[in-house]
Amino acid sequence: MENRVCKLFGIKYPIIQAGMVWCSGWRLASAVSNNGGLGLIGAGSMHPETLREHIQKTKLATDKPFGVNIPLFYPELETILNIIVEEHVPVVFTSAGSPKKCTEWLKGHGIIVAHVIASSAFALKCEEAGVDAIVAEGFEAGGHNGKEETTTMTLIPAVRKVTSLPLLAAGGIGTGEAMLAALALGAEGVQIGSRFAISEESSAHQDFKKLVTGLNEGDTKLVLKKIGAVRLIKNEFFQAVDKLEEQGADGSVLRSLLGKGRAKKGMFEGDLVEGELEIGQVSAIISEVLPVKTIMDNLIFEYQQAKTRLDDSTII
Repeated sequence: MENRVCKLFGIKYPIIQAGMVWCSGWRLASAVSNNGGLGLIGAGSMHPETLREHIQKTKLATDKPFGVNIPLFYPELETILNIIVEEHVPVVFTSAGSPKKCTEWLKGHGIIVAHVIASSAFALKCEEAGVDAIVAEGFEAGGHNGKEETTTMTLIPAVRKVTSLPLLAAGGIGTGEAMLAALALGAEGVQIGSRFAISEESSAHQDFKKLVTGLNEGDTKLVLKKIGAVRLIKNEFFQAVDKLEEQGADGSVLRSLLGKGRAKKGMFEGDLVEGELEIGQVSAIISEVLPVKTIMDNLIFEYQQAKTRLDDSTII
C-alpha cells in the first residue's frame, strides 16, 4: 500500500489516527504507530508539561514515526511549539486556524507539517503556506468541524481538483471499505478519529466508550456553529445547546452555557449527562471496544476484501 503519504511520514499504511482531545494520549499514539499507521498525540487537551510527558512516553513505547496535533487556537501555542522542537517530534498536524501561523517555522526545524481543512478554498491557503500534506475533513467527523456541512464524498474530489499535495480524507471513515472509497475519490490516505477514540488504548472514559458502542444513526448532530462547530451525542447538555440555537441565541450565550472543561467532564471523566460528548457519525457502526492492533488488522483486511470485490466486478 506504499504511496506518497506512506513515504512522507515513513509509515507502512496510509492510516493516520486523529489527534482527538481527551482520547489521544501516548498509549493510543504509540499503539497506532507500532501497528503501521501514524499515531498523533492530541495537544489540545494537555498543559505544556503534560504534552512533554506524553511525547517522551511515546518515544519510549515506539521507535516508529509519530506526531502531535495542535489546534492553533491553543492559548500557550508558542510554549508547546518549543516543546515539540526540543523533543524532536518528527510530524505536526495543525488544525482550527490559519496554516500560515506556524508552518514555515515548523518546517524550518525539519518537521513535516499537515493541516486540517474543510473546504477547497482553505486547501489553496495550505499550498500557499507550504504545508507537506492536507487533511480534508467532511462534516461527518466528530469534534471541531466545518460549519458548511460539506460531506467527505463531496469534499475530497473538490479539494483534489485544486491541489496536487498529498491528500488525506477524514470524516465518516471507520472501515476498510470507507478507506477504499476515499482513495477512489482522490485521497492518498485517511485520518481516522472515532474508531480509534473507542479503542482499548484511548484515554477516553470507559463509560463514554460504552455509550458510543450503543449509538444509532441520527444520535449525533453538528451544533455550536456560532462559536466553533462540533458534533455531539444527543445527551442533556446537547439538548440545552440545541434549544438555545433554535431560539437564535448568540455566541456569548452559547459560550456561557459551554463554560470551561465541558469536554473533559464528558469524554475523560465520564459525565454522560452534562458533559460535552464529541464523536463522529461513524459511531453508529462501532459496536465494540477493540485494541488498536485488531482495529488496524480489520481496516487492512476490509480494504483488501473490498478491493478484490471491485476488481472482480463485471458490472461495467
